[in-house]
Amino acid sequence: MSIRIGIGSGLTIPMTPAVYWQWVQLCEDSGIDSIWHSEQIIGQVLDPVVLLSALAARTKRLRFGTNAIVAAFRDPIVLAKEFATIDYLAPGRLLPVFGVGNAADPYWAATGKTPGTRGKVSNEAITLIRSLLEQEEVSFHGEHFRYEGPGVWPRPSRPPPMWIGGDSAAAIQRTATHGDGWLGGLTPPDKAAEVVAGIKIAAAQAGRRIDEDHYGVTVPIRIGSPDDPAVAAMRARLAARLKLIDGDPRGDLLAVGDPDDIAALFHRYVAAGVHKFVAVPIVNDAEDLLAQTELLATRILPMVEDRVPA
Repeated sequence: MSIRIGIGSGLTIPMTPAVYWQWVQLCEDSGIDSIWHSEQIIGQVLDPVVLLSALAARTKRLRFGTNAIVAAFRDPIVLAKEFATIDYLAPGRLLPVFGVGNAADPYWAATGKTPGTRGKVSNEAITLIRSLLEQEEVSFHGEHFRYEGPGVWPRPSRPPPMWIGGDSAAAIQRTATHGDGWLGGLTPPDKAAEVVAGIKIAAAQAGRRIDEDHYGVTVPIRIGSPDDPAVAAMRARLAARLKLIDGDPRGDLLAVGDPDDIAALFHRYVAAGVHKFVAVPIVNDAEDLLAQTELLATRILPMVEDRVPA
């Protein structure tokens, strides 16, 4: 098993393309494991699949993933083709994570989709995408998707692992039956331990096994003072996005403080069975993102990751 920390920018702050690529190069050079982009169809973020294809061409070492992509918004055949193309450009570096989205989001009306069936649609989409990436000929007949024909080309020699996001009972079951790993979001260590244990039980019941190395969480972090305006702004965004109320423990799950405090939180997750992390820096602007990324690489990674020094 290996403990690794990736990073997600969120890209909700104003950033020019030049600064974005400066940030990517910093991640590439600093030893950060991976870059992650989320999906908000009409939100203030860029499209994750397009970004991942650009990262495939621009980087040599970094892995990159979707945190998370909502399968119900996408055509699974097109998405499988996009994944195959990205993997062709950067073999073994694509890490797709699937979520079901928030039922209250306006994106459902914008895309003509129905949130009530998003779980079943996601399960079928993931199954079909996996088949298209792995099989020469595919025969799929579901309630929401049907396909008879060839798999996609170029076929990956080693299909990308498909992880599942969320910590609900449905997400646990989806990971156990359809996923290769799990990535939680705003999931406290104690809850993460419960989810990991639940996935292992459900996977065994389904005759499957998730690799011990394939459990992760997303952690918003700020190396510095909890009184920084960026922290208050992040709390407000989370409350609005997740409809949090006073006293909801997820509302306080921001890793803010000195490097020792933040490293201690990561170690609590490791003790809970989590070995992969997506750190999302809590920042004021693009310059702050570069500074927080540098601090993550130089102060947190050496205390948390288990890499052998060169």
